[in-house]
Amino acid sequence: MNTLEKITTNLDSFSKSERKVAEVIIASPQTAIHSSIAALAKLADVSEPTVNRFCRRLDTKGFPDFKLHLAQSLANGTPYVNRNVDEDDGPEAYTNKIFETAMASLESAKNSLDTAAVNRAVDLLTQANKISFFGLGASASVAQDAMNKFFRFNLPVSYFDDVVMMRMSCIVATEEDVIVLISHTGRTKSMIDIAHLAKQNDSTVIGITAKDSPLAKECNLVLSMEVPEDTDVFMPMASRIAQMTLIDVLATGFTLRRGLKFRENLKRVKQSLIESRVDR
Repeated sequence: MNTLEKITTNLDSFSKSERKVAEVIIASPQTAIHSSIAALAKLADVSEPTVNRFCRRLDTKGFPDFKLHLAQSLANGTPYVNRNVDEDDGPEAYTNKIFETAMASLESAKNSLDTAAVNRAVDLLTQANKISFFGLGASASVAQDAMNKFFRFNLPVSYFDDVVMMRMSCIVATEEDVIVLISHTGRTKSMIDIAHLAKQNDSTVIGITAKDSPLAKECNLVLSMEVPEDTDVFMPMASRIAQMTLIDVLATGFTLRRGLKFRENLKRVKQSLIESRVDR
């Protein structure tokens, strides 16, 4: 959590005078960065020692150190777009930043992924009687993409982005079913409840989620990747790309595990689609 987020999150825990300082900073963080301690104290109508006390409450050494941390918070980019994009970026700049961020994030995700866990997930998926993919928000598109890929594998596959449908699916699930829950943060309450419900019915739960998250603790197997993205503040981009790539990894492992005859069936499925396309 960066300094600006800490101030916003802990607003109610500050004293009355400290809250005045916090509100001035939240209203105009750029002004705070370029102000002296005397100027900021005057803006907040508090004493300079109060400003210093406020800064130490945020684990900084004093006002100069606080301003440095605050500047770093703002340097992370434009909220709700992409953490590397700045307000004054033109098309060339933000295009390059988005692609470079995605490539760097995929490299980080690949290096942090446990291939032994991937192998175990492929084992579970190939042995399942039915596979369900669940996701909410941005993760819903990943769950749907997973369903589209695994649907070709000639076994029952479903995808839901509705909590009620997820619950009903879990209630009728059996111990031979695998349910894959997709959540970057692993902190969405309804997804945690769904994982718990699925395990109550003895289904195997695979989580594509953050390591040691509340959701991860409810799963039988966790596939976690380190993707540096704060989806509480910024639009989920890199995490979604990493999740979709992991789905491709699982689908590829599934295909290879099923053998040559299975791949021949997939080839026939692809050939059957040729007639639906316009000739080149």
